[in-house]
Amino acid sequence: MSSGTGPGTGDLGATTPARSYGTTGHETHGRRLATETKAAYKTTEFVAFIAVVAGILISAASITGGGDHVDVFKASQAWLYVSIVTLGYMISRGLAKAGNKQPYDENR
Repeated sequence: MSSGTGPGTGDLGATTPARSYGTTGHETHGRRLATETKAAYKTTEFVAFIAVVAGILISAASITGGGDHVDVFKASQAWLYVSIVTLGYMISRGLAKAGNKQPYDENR
């Protein structure tokens, strides 16, 4: 029989948070005080992302070859650029969520 604290000794230790149970017998959690980041639509990077994507698609639609000229900005190239910008936006949101805290607002 071992003595002391730690895993397998029956003592959960001081670092285990207290649990509370509601009237249904299910575990309840305390009030949320912070979120990781702002909602995506509240950020300036989202607005910039939308503007860049719109600019790429409008440019691809408006630039056409005339006469003997070929179309220099094709739809496939535009969608490639949109995909690259989207990937960059997704990476930037992931980095933003990597540890920054924002006060929780229940009235979102």
